[in-house]
Amino acid sequence: MSTGGFLLAGTQSGVGKTTISLGIMGALKKRGLKVKPFKVGPDYIDPQFHRYVTDETSRNLDSYLLQEETLRTLFYKNAKAGDIAVVEGVMGLYDGLGTKKDEGSSAHIAKLLNLPVLLVINGGGMSSSAAAMVLGYKMYDPDVNIKGIIINNVSGEGHYAILKEAIERDIGIKCVGYLKKNKDIQLKSRHLGLIPCGEVGELKDKVEEVIAMVEETIDLDTILQLAGEVKLKEKFSPSTKVIEEKATIAYAYDDAFNFYYQDNLDLLKELGCNIIPFSPLKDKELPKGIHGIYIGGGFPEVFAEELQENGEIRQAIYNKAKEGLPIYAECGGFMYLTKEIKDLQGNNYEMVGVFEAQAEMTERLQRFGYCEVETKEDSSFFQETLSIKAHEFHRAVVINKNQAYSYNVTKKRNGEVVSSWNCGIEKYNCLGAFPHIHFYSNRDFAKNFIQKCSNYRKKTNE
Repeated sequence: MSTGGFLLAGTQSGVGKTTISLGIMGALKKRGLKVKPFKVGPDYIDPQFHRYVTDETSRNLDSYLLQEETLRTLFYKNAKAGDIAVVEGVMGLYDGLGTKKDEGSSAHIAKLLNLPVLLVINGGGMSSSAAAMVLGYKMYDPDVNIKGIIINNVSGEGHYAILKEAIERDIGIKCVGYLKKNKDIQLKSRHLGLIPCGEVGELKDKVEEVIAMVEETIDLDTILQLAGEVKLKEKFSPSTKVIEEKATIAYAYDDAFNFYYQDNLDLLKELGCNIIPFSPLKDKELPKGIHGIYIGGGFPEVFAEELQENGEIRQAIYNKAKEGLPIYAECGGFMYLTKEIKDLQGNNYEMVGVFEAQAEMTERLQRFGYCEVETKEDSSFFQETLSIKAHEFHRAVVINKNQAYSYNVTKKRNGEVVSSWNCGIEKYNCLGAFPHIHFYSNRDFAKNFIQKCSNYRKKTNE
């Protein structure tokens, strides 16, 4: 049986594509299909929900962070083991980097992977105008293969029938179902997007209700017929050469720290590393025999009190840092390595203290969007200067008074630099910075970190 696939996009953010994606994924899984989920863009939270629903790891597809061939390779490599690949889009169908619809957008991913698109529209308060909306999305880029329409937020079957008639008659695109208005199934948000699935109360009941609604009013058989065949490659390139020097790396994973691109963890393993999870919230000591630590992003500010209370693991990390253990921490992990986190109420919570700096929460986003990172020549963490595409999304600032910065960061529009800033702090053998790095954007970043871990292993004979 060949692997099928489709991309589920929305007309804009908030149209319900995540809820509908989860419902369709869950309903297809109930039919016995092995669903391989994917998420367009740099978001970390939606893939957690995908995994919860499908029991399969979800991976990000980002055409800004990744070169086109790399993106295709990662998609094919991970889709091939499934029956159906379901790709959830980002924002609106054509929303990408600035106004570039072919860089970072769901439409661009659909064209790169030759996937048909199911477009979710909001049918509230409309009749024939829905057809005009669909026509606009169809004509904006005729190369995007919009094969089906799902209408959200309708008042009932009669309302759907009116919208369906106008769209199919005047535009010629099939409507494959709808969802009624239902506030009970909406997923709640906080300052960086949806609340992670591990924190959502009664998630099981919400998911089961969404799946039941999808099974009742969305035509899954037609969706499977519309799904295009994923043209899997026999060989995947570029190949990954295993690094001869092995290293064991512990990575923080719990409710406070869970923002990781799965491909980052996979690449570390493919390059020869043994990776072990640990919890800064619950564990009192680090895993034995490690040669490095990787602390991803998350919500340390939400769990600041619990992180402060676990003084044993904070002291263990600090001691290892002083011994020269390589540590790479980004965004929330970076905040964790500072002396303290100050919340919006003015409360200070003690953190690891590797860096002589303070993380402070603010009322608004400080950095948001794609950027380019260049490591500085005098950085001791890198063997050579590296250029890497990255993404930032945070409300915190790190007040750094005593230490030099490791990154030059720029934001560009149409190839021109529109803003630039410094970020990243090094101390001992540790690096912390806000930009989220996809290792496949520049695999030398991961190789550099592994080499540092390997050197530590040799030095300590651990």
